[in-house]
Amino acid sequence: MTKKEEAQLKRREKLRAEKLRVEEMCSFEKEYSMYSYICGIDEAGRGPLAGPVVAGAVILPKDARILYINDSKKLSEKKREELFDVICSEALAYGIGVVSPERIDEINILQATYEAMREAINKLDITPDILLNDAVTVPEVNIRQVPIIKGDAKSMSIAAASILAKVTRDRMMLEYDAVYPEYGFARHKGYGTKQHTDALVKYGACPIHRRTFIKKFI
Repeated sequence: MTKKEEAQLKRREKLRAEKLRVEEMCSFEKEYSMYSYICGIDEAGRGPLAGPVVAGAVILPKDARILYINDSKKLSEKKREELFDVICSEALAYGIGVVSPERIDEINILQATYEAMREAINKLDITPDILLNDAVTVPEVNIRQVPIIKGDAKSMSIAAASILAKVTRDRMMLEYDAVYPEYGFARHKGYGTKQHTDALVKYGACPIHRRTFIKKFI
């Protein structure tokens, strides 16, 4: 076998393995296939010291098999951006909810996350029959919910929602970086890195900081 043939064989094996992995990520979608519209829900930005919390809601076709989709945290920024466009084009419907730092301070991060998720659901053009959630049950939602621990790595629908939420939030933080460049938001996206906390000590808080998260730094 030539080197070229070996390389082709390896590519085919990798592709086969990826297709099997993606098929496994559809196990919950298959389990609830009696429902017409299955919606994945996930969030990004619960832990940062600055910026909003963002939620995604995605209804994919039942036969959707998006290669390389995964928990957004396991993907490179480039791959997330690529998959964002694929998900938006393939989805039957998707919605994104954003809750501000001020609102997070007002009602706490957990309630703000629920609020972002409800907003994402309400923005869907199709009403889902069932929600697959990453580990939580969202209050005040009259749709059946299935909380799945580490769902963003186990369900294609939840993984898709996690990517939409993460990419949307990262893009927002890049825009904030242009307004408040001294904090380095483009690099850490508001998380509590040393660069970020050092800047907090030096410059104090800016308007997008979560005041309830930064008390020990200023």
